[in-house]
Amino acid sequence: MTDTAQNIATTYDPTEIENKWYQTWEERGYFKPSGKGDSFCIMIPPPNVTGSLHMGHGFNNAIMDALTRYNRMMGKNTLWQPGTDHAGIATQMVVERQLAAENISRHDLGREKFIEKIWEWKEQSGNTITRQIRRLGSSVDWSRERFTMDEGLSNAVKEVFVRLHEDGLIYRGKRLVNWDPKFHTALSDLEVESIEEKGSLWHFKYFFENQATTTKDGLNYLVVATTRPETLLGDSAVAVHPEDERYAHLIGQNIVLPITGRLVPIVADEYVEKDFGTGCVKITPAHDFNDYELGKRHQLPLINIFNKNAEVLAEFEIINKAGEQISSHITAPADYAGMERFAARKKLVEQADAEGWLDKIDPYDLKAPRGDRSGVIIEPLLTDQWYVKIAPLAEPAIDAVKDGRIKFVPEQYTNMYMAWMNNIQDWCISRQLWWGHRIPAWYDAEGNIYVGRNEAEVRSKHNLADSVELHQDEDVLDTWFSSALWTFSTLGWTGDIEKDKLNDILKTFHPTDVLVTGFDIIFFWVARMIMMTLHFMKNEDGTAQVPFKTVYVHGLVRDGEGQKMSKSKGNVLDPLDLIDGVDLESLVQKRTFGLMNPKQAAKIEKSTRKEFPGGINAYGTDAVRFTFCALANTGRDIKFDLKRVEGYRNFCNKIWNATRFVLMNLEGQTVAQVARPELWELPEQWIISRLQKAQLAVQQAFETYRLDLAAQAIYDFIWNEYCDWYVELTKPVLNDAAVSEERKAEVRRVLLSVLEQSLRLAHPLMPYLTEEIWQTLAPMLGISGDTIMTAQYPVCDQAQINDQAEADMQWLQGLIGAVRNIRGEMGLGNARLLPVLLQNISDAEKTQIARIEPLFKALAKVESIEILANDQQPPLSSSSVIGHASVFVPMKGLIDPKAELGRLQKDFDKVQKQHDQIANKLSNEGFVSKAPAAVVEGEKVKLAEFADQLSKIKLSMEQIAAL
Repeated sequence: MTDTAQNIATTYDPTEIENKWYQTWEERGYFKPSGKGDSFCIMIPPPNVTGSLHMGHGFNNAIMDALTRYNRMMGKNTLWQPGTDHAGIATQMVVERQLAAENISRHDLGREKFIEKIWEWKEQSGNTITRQIRRLGSSVDWSRERFTMDEGLSNAVKEVFVRLHEDGLIYRGKRLVNWDPKFHTALSDLEVESIEEKGSLWHFKYFFENQATTTKDGLNYLVVATTRPETLLGDSAVAVHPEDERYAHLIGQNIVLPITGRLVPIVADEYVEKDFGTGCVKITPAHDFNDYELGKRHQLPLINIFNKNAEVLAEFEIINKAGEQISSHITAPADYAGMERFAARKKLVEQADAEGWLDKIDPYDLKAPRGDRSGVIIEPLLTDQWYVKIAPLAEPAIDAVKDGRIKFVPEQYTNMYMAWMNNIQDWCISRQLWWGHRIPAWYDAEGNIYVGRNEAEVRSKHNLADSVELHQDEDVLDTWFSSALWTFSTLGWTGDIEKDKLNDILKTFHPTDVLVTGFDIIFFWVARMIMMTLHFMKNEDGTAQVPFKTVYVHGLVRDGEGQKMSKSKGNVLDPLDLIDGVDLESLVQKRTFGLMNPKQAAKIEKSTRKEFPGGINAYGTDAVRFTFCALANTGRDIKFDLKRVEGYRNFCNKIWNATRFVLMNLEGQTVAQVARPELWELPEQWIISRLQKAQLAVQQAFETYRLDLAAQAIYDFIWNEYCDWYVELTKPVLNDAAVSEERKAEVRRVLLSVLEQSLRLAHPLMPYLTEEIWQTLAPMLGISGDTIMTAQYPVCDQAQINDQAEADMQWLQGLIGAVRNIRGEMGLGNARLLPVLLQNISDAEKTQIARIEPLFKALAKVESIEILANDQQPPLSSSSVIGHASVFVPMKGLIDPKAELGRLQKDFDKVQKQHDQIANKLSNEGFVSKAPAAVVEGEKVKLAEFADQLSKIKLSMEQIAAL
């Protein structure tokens, strides 16, 4: 072997390595399924096409790639399926903002031209996140990349919609939804943020219809508190708790609703909290979700008072208990029609105050529901929407988890899933947007609805002549609808049984193996995938097929203080900044960009400059990925600390430098190509045994989704055992002229072989570094293969576990550590050979010492070893303890007594001064009488500690003086 070290650069440069290898991997098709072995498939949670990488993506992708690379190396036919989501409202908003900058609205363009603009934007800049995913080293099969609006997925969406409608599971109805008055669309709960804000609690007097009716306090009115006065116009009732004795006699009577003069009943419902406010709650079923449910229980009418701009209607819409609209016959009070809701609020409060039915206003902290894109307050609104009837789909989805066909890791999330599924409501799937999968439903002039895959099918199916004018529904489907089909639509599912039978990809990789996701979308995505897949995917025997066998749920990434990362807090980190580095000014600009509040921006700038005075260093992908995996304790939120990243960047350097050291020391030397265990001695027996246990620990960690334990096992073995111990143990052998060449060749082989296996062990977590070094090491050991990615993952060989060697090595490490501690305490240099005395040594340990004596002497720089009888008094020594055994190094002849006495005298004087200062303080009656008792007691403890130190120093001085 010659010039091997020059194949490894002098310093570790992750950027150069990462750019080179990712391009090579992708170009050579290493990410594609091999076509051999059992299948393994992971579906990427499709990121929004509008998005850019955040820490959650970094965390999620690190976990998925580690699992994918591990299973690929285990010989499985592996597919990590990539793709992006069209992200209806987010994408539409981006393009609308661009048009607004040119004073153009989507309505100016019209639907068709506007959609063309979105596709243009998507092609030009909408795929940023896929480029960023590459930067993370993610080994997804890019040749199979899908988009939720591509032709195949769009056809799948239409097929599912039509078949669900034919099955009676999709219907159109008027229900309460989260309405965004800015974007004019319904929103899912996930698109609504609850923001803590300062508000008010208004208390109004609602007078009884019968003027003779009074409360138990003699009042002829009820006081009702609300955070939304403007909805008073749509009240249908006042509710009290059925067991509230204050109001029991009033249940069933009517009150006169202020301003409107309408009579509304007093009803009893357990929803009301007796101890909150006055115990009386106004009920507005058309503008509050809780009120909506209460209204259904009491068959109250729903009175819609707002239009889609959240402005007061001139004529209120009244919906009866059957969901049918009654002809409008409630006219808005004078001067309120057309008013924006918050202007109406102000006017109503002023009117209440002027007319004497405003009781009081209290400050109140509330959680305001705001659209996550628009930022405006969401209005619960009755609108005509399309719904999926969930109950029939939910039952088999519950059973699939109950019977173990789908498992949650950690198991605690099973309970969360069950709680949601057992209380699930019908799913609103329509959105009032232009970008998305347009609902495949058509209307004629009379409002009749026809559902089909296209207009031609609708006409044929319903025998509609060409003269019958049809127009397609203007709405699009909820983004989660297409995402719910993700596991099978991405694999080419068509719904045509015969075609799907010929789809080898679909048959091979569905059901998928594991879904990696955050807990926050278990209901919105995970549950819906389970329901849709069970309904549409069948096994060969006709039984329902699950989308995945395991759901691995990880926590959220928080900052080092445990705070949620958010733009408003200014604590957001970009994983690419950690990988590539970022200067301070760029970091400040990124964190403050777009903030409207100057004070908030200034505060964030100040904190950023303080925390990152030099910007953020470039740590490289491997260090960032290893950090994510090391923190991936299943289900728990993680505190992301840059010190951890720095530590794992040092780990990368450690591996790199250890490799260079090994290669330089073996340059020009012979390395055995075939293992010869008969030439192994303790170091080889021990490191090979420890390697097996590390491999076993890592494999068990992967199989149980404990990537944190896998990372720890890899780190401990490579750094603590291989680098810090085995490499050092080989030096005396390789440098000893008396050792045979064949033993040296075998030691070199073990040195390289263990390093090579360690690289394969670490590859799923640290792909770039391991590939770069492996390319040099593998040929030296006669290992063939183009890439470490497809090399066999190392697995434990139980026959090579050697408990005796590990016990001997543990004893050796303890002895060496004890001597090194003594050497440090006595201030002795590393070159000086020391005599060592051992006491309390068993017969078995004497045998062990005989076996390890040469290594102990070489590594600890020990001159001689003497075992003392248990009752023998050792000479004046510095000592240490290993379990029950004592280790002594005699001081005589090793130290200069005069110099040591001088050093100890200085220590004595220093401690004496501290002792006297506290003694004087405690002798001061004024201090003792005035200071808190805890402070005085603390000073007494310090005095005792200093006195003990003085006693010990004095004893040491006496012993040294006797030398």
